[in-house]
Amino acid sequence: MLKKLRLNFSSLFGLLLLVLSLWAIASQLHQYNYRDILNSLAAIPKSRLSWAIWLTALAYLVMIGYDILGFSYINRSLSWNKIALTNFISSAFSNTIGFALLTGSAIRYRFYSNWGVSAVAIAQVIAFANFTFWLGMFAVAGLIFVINPLTIPTQVHLPFATVRPIGVIFLLLIAIYLLGSILIKQPLTIRDQVFRFPSLPISLAQIAISSLDWILAAAVLYPLLPSNTPLSYLDFLGIYLLGMFAGVVSNIPGGLGVFETVMLLFLSDDKISAAAVLGSLLAYRGIYYFLPLLLAACLLGIYEIRFRAARLKNINKRY
Repeated sequence: MLKKLRLNFSSLFGLLLLVLSLWAIASQLHQYNYRDILNSLAAIPKSRLSWAIWLTALAYLVMIGYDILGFSYINRSLSWNKIALTNFISSAFSNTIGFALLTGSAIRYRFYSNWGVSAVAIAQVIAFANFTFWLGMFAVAGLIFVINPLTIPTQVHLPFATVRPIGVIFLLLIAIYLLGSILIKQPLTIRDQVFRFPSLPISLAQIAISSLDWILAAAVLYPLLPSNTPLSYLDFLGIYLLGMFAGVVSNIPGGLGVFETVMLLFLSDDKISAAAVLGSLLAYRGIYYFLPLLLAACLLGIYEIRFRAARLKNINKRY
């Protein structure tokens, strides 16, 4: 009953954030019409779109490292091509649809179980991959927020003026995790679940791979921004990470609305119209989210057709 109430509260909270975000976006765009946004989208040079597509391919290639490290962590072997296929499809679906513990986990279980991986091992890989995702966010955002802190807009109404305190907290969490990897050798039992700290090399590899994932994800959007955007990549990276953190915490699929709200607050001004920024964000969503999802859906369909054909063949051989 308690779990059901928590799930309902999380869903309602996410829905509320979505509504507020859409309202904020609408207020930013009230002086523009949809043609302004489409014109801004069409104005993005093809060379920049090409860069964004190649960077997306590289980002999804890096994501395969999550599952490869996960299998190394549990001392289980599986061919890289199977891990790559599973990770790409699960990442594409969970990134776009959201609810990674449901979408990505279900796909991982479907594929890995068919290849003889036990349910316990799959659960460990899933937990490891999801934890790794956050390590990179904390590491990159922590450094950027401390070294080059953003000034938080007054509209956000937070108790601090810059994101530096958030960066300090993130870096402390990373330091605690690394110390745990060095000092804690015995497994920990939390709520009947056994947790074993990875070795220091694996922990460092987690942080490196996930950090590169976040850096590349931001790099996909950066060339799509209006050409007169007066931001270096490092300045933009801090804004991107803050927007993505808000989007992920909101539990809304892909951070839809929440991410756009943060980006509009920081990027649009007298020189750069909100319509131009939103055109860039639409291109980003199309390239980084929907294009991989389309490819993943095709691969999933091919896999299911071949899997069912193989099962029917085996059944016919028996009879």
